[in-house]
Amino acid sequence: MNLARSWVMKHVLIIDCEEDGITGGSNGDLHQASLTINAYPTKQASLSMLKDSGLKLTIDGIWLLASVAFFSLISLSMDQFWCSTKNQLRSLQFRSQNFDAMIGFRYISAMRVVLVLPFLFSVPVGVMGGNQNASFPSRPTSVTIGAMFTFDSVIGRAAQAAIAAAVDDVNADPNVLAGTKLNIIMVDTTCSGFLGIIEALRLVEKDVVAVIGPQSSGLAHLISHVVNELHVPLVSFAATDPALSALQYPFILRTTQSDYFQMYAVADVVNFYGWREVIAIFVDDDYGRNGISVLGDALAEKRSKISLKAAFPPGATQSTISDLLVKVNLMESRVYVVHVNPDSGPTIFSIAKSLGMMNSGYAWIATDWLASVLDSTEPGDNTMNLLQGVVAFRHHTPDSVSKRNFTSRWRDLLKKGNVSSGLNSYGLYAYDSVWLVARALNEFLNDGGVFSFTTDPNLHDANGSTLNLSGLRAFEGGNALLQRLQVTNFTGLTGRIEFDMDKNLIHPAYEILNIAGPGLRRIGYWSNYSGLSVVAPEILYGKPPNTSTANRQLQSVIWPGGTATKPRGWVFPNNGKPLRIAVPNRVIYKEFVSKDRGPDGVKGFCIDVFNAAVALLPYPVPRQFILYGNGLENPSYNELVNLVAQNHFDAAVGDITIVTNRTRIVDFTQPYIESGLVIVAPVKERKSNAWAFLKPFSLEMWLVTAAFFLLVGIVVWILEHRINTEFRGPPRQQLATVFWSVSSNAEIIPCYAFPRGENTVSTLGRLVLIIWMFVILIINSSYTASLTSILTVQQLSSGIEGIDSLISSNEPIGIQGGSFVKNYLIEELNVAESRIVALEHPEDYALALERGPKWGGVAAIVDEYPYIQLFLSNINCKFRIVGQEFTKSGWGFAFQRDSPLAVDLSTAILSLSESGDLERIHNKWLSHKGCSTQANEVDVSRLSLKSFWGFFLICGIASFVALFIFFMRVMCQYCKYGAPENVERDESYRGSRRLLHTTSFKEFVGFVDKKEAEVKSMKRKPSDKQDGFSQSSKRERKMSFGQLHAGQSSDRQPSSLA
Repeated sequence: MNLARSWVMKHVLIIDCEEDGITGGSNGDLHQASLTINAYPTKQASLSMLKDSGLKLTIDGIWLLASVAFFSLISLSMDQFWCSTKNQLRSLQFRSQNFDAMIGFRYISAMRVVLVLPFLFSVPVGVMGGNQNASFPSRPTSVTIGAMFTFDSVIGRAAQAAIAAAVDDVNADPNVLAGTKLNIIMVDTTCSGFLGIIEALRLVEKDVVAVIGPQSSGLAHLISHVVNELHVPLVSFAATDPALSALQYPFILRTTQSDYFQMYAVADVVNFYGWREVIAIFVDDDYGRNGISVLGDALAEKRSKISLKAAFPPGATQSTISDLLVKVNLMESRVYVVHVNPDSGPTIFSIAKSLGMMNSGYAWIATDWLASVLDSTEPGDNTMNLLQGVVAFRHHTPDSVSKRNFTSRWRDLLKKGNVSSGLNSYGLYAYDSVWLVARALNEFLNDGGVFSFTTDPNLHDANGSTLNLSGLRAFEGGNALLQRLQVTNFTGLTGRIEFDMDKNLIHPAYEILNIAGPGLRRIGYWSNYSGLSVVAPEILYGKPPNTSTANRQLQSVIWPGGTATKPRGWVFPNNGKPLRIAVPNRVIYKEFVSKDRGPDGVKGFCIDVFNAAVALLPYPVPRQFILYGNGLENPSYNELVNLVAQNHFDAAVGDITIVTNRTRIVDFTQPYIESGLVIVAPVKERKSNAWAFLKPFSLEMWLVTAAFFLLVGIVVWILEHRINTEFRGPPRQQLATVFWSVSSNAEIIPCYAFPRGENTVSTLGRLVLIIWMFVILIINSSYTASLTSILTVQQLSSGIEGIDSLISSNEPIGIQGGSFVKNYLIEELNVAESRIVALEHPEDYALALERGPKWGGVAAIVDEYPYIQLFLSNINCKFRIVGQEFTKSGWGFAFQRDSPLAVDLSTAILSLSESGDLERIHNKWLSHKGCSTQANEVDVSRLSLKSFWGFFLICGIASFVALFIFFMRVMCQYCKYGAPENVERDESYRGSRRLLHTTSFKEFVGFVDKKEAEVKSMKRKPSDKQDGFSQSSKRERKMSFGQLHAGQSSDRQPSSLA
């Protein structure tokens, strides 16, 4: 039923009612069948018709014939009844996979159609030749595609055999284009654009549904207009021109890698080896020009450039190429990128060898054309000798079983002589291109596509033309087939065949090869996913992308000349022109650079450093020093740097400061001297003061220090009084002992040996004195340093203490004429231009500072440290540097952007610094007197308690802990041995508790005052102690308070005198 409905919908029957017969036809089928039959078909006519229709002679076919005969008899019996309805005609058309059938009758009534249609919809599907695609129009028996390329070429010889093999494999595969044979028509374009256009027109006249090729990018540009007009997809396996845009040429699909990616791979290799300039040698056509254009953009992103684009015409003679290479050899760059056609490329290296350009110091990089040449042939020793040291690229095709099998099959064909070329990457891409078209055609047919062509209406407008354009017809299914081509993806010999939004193959990758010895050696890979790597890209696809410079690596390379040392990549050009070096013609500070009558014409510190650095280079540097400036005033250094950037000079040597705006237009070497902006102001000596010794400490600091002197002395006396006889005696003597012991520690005399013999005996006393000695040591050192500063300080004649106070003072500021300092103060620090005074000579510096702002001078001078250092060394110590450097910079030699000499000289300057030569040159020209260049502070800050409170806190805590431990020990002794026992208190004593408490405190004080030896003796004789205390208690009960006090005094007197 579905088949019948589809058949009816696809074919609109056009039936003309005639008196003698009808004519039936289909306007929707290219292979339509028309048949005119009389009213009563004969047996022979019916059999002929069914035979021509390809009816299968099976049981279903016989049943169909019987059914047709039955309904024919019914129609005859009803003929007379329906003769009045001759104007209503119907047609019936049978269609199977390989035939169309039409049955006509002289008179067909509406009733007949009603009776016949149910029969038609009940016909078995097998009779109609149904299969899995029975719901769509039947497949054609064959389909034709085209292929165009140059047969006799490196790419063409491999492509021709690969395409033929692919067509055979497609036709042998039952899963692709089942029942439809793939035919291919190959045409030879013979490397000619004109003949290529002619062959392309002839090819599309043959109603091809797709074209494989061409191999030439230039021809692809031309043919693209033809296929765009006729809607024939163009699948190119060798056109690598990056300008073949999918937007401009929608019907071009590229199954090889675009040179856009290859040129970025070349740029990464150039950057990997640190080369800044390359020379591009290329063929002057679309393929060469557009590829090198992309290379220039890729190098610019790496801060490199193409110094010369050396192009030669297609088909150039050896003489033309030789002249071009001679011109190239005169340039300074020694890195060559060769982007030419495979057929003309080897000639370049042959001529370069004869010119001595394949020796040490040169670097040659060839794009994928060279690998195609070497893969297609078996190069002899002579050829490999020409290519020693060359780095080449090749399309990366992952290893697979199918690729190995095909390569083995190709070798067998090569041995048998069936193919005339080795297999290169373009042969693999050509093979996969055929399979891509076949798979897309298969899906196109599965979707119900029909290979139909119509005349292009635009060609009808060319009336009167002698060209036969009637044979050019547009492919109606071209857009649908193109869509199928874009979405088809499979794994071929070259890896995954899948396209991105720009119709480029995904995961472009290249192998990087080095020609060393008898063959090719792979040194790494490049892919747009991970950059340079020694690991195959298909392994890295499963990992996160990592394109940092640190992870990019290649294996070692044997360069031209058989050396493993990387070529420097450039030399001075062999055009006899020396390096033009500009030197500022200074008016002041000529020690740095000045005019001279010697061979160089200049001299100075900067010139000696430059000459010493150049002497360390492994190559000669012809140079010419050119003075810049009129000699009357210092030249503008910004203008000098701009002239270098504008190619008026090759370099600038002198006291040139490296600042931001200059680094944007030129390249600087490593700084050979440090520099920074400093402030110079006048100073005067501070007059001596009799009370200067009190200024190191603040008043608060003096008071706290004195208090701790007294505190520590009292604590030490308490701790030593019981056990140290030197701390006993009359009160006046004990007071002197206390102060002397503490003061002696302030003099850093050991705490165990005082001048008068006062030794600390107790452990707690020693601990307190050790801590106090440490505190006094810190205080004493700080006091000495501060007092020294105060006694030697110099005072500024103005209030300028640094850049902040200078900006806020609104006083005049002196600068050196021609310096960048003026712009810096105005633009960066917002200083009014009216405050800035330009000074030309060192004498002007001194005079302006001496006068000061009140007398037409300046408050301070802002200049670079090397100048100020030289200025201060030539005058007396009237001026000093105030504050710190508020900028950090240096002096360097300026070169044009991307000059390789800047890199080499930077290395040489570092070598001078490490060897000490740079310091010797500095001392030769810039030696100065011993006067200090750095001014002291105007008012040295006094030391306050804030800086020392931690020390005092530690000392106080230690004293408190020592006293606590001491009194706890004494209390325990008193409670055990000193408390009165068995005291008989009388009535008066019991009635006076106040007198009792007073007596107990005095007893405790008396116990504390006792010597430690007496307490120890009390421990040995407890009974005597008790009796002594009992008798003492009895006396105390009989004595008054005054008498008791007198008695105690008399008892202590002998103890004290002892």
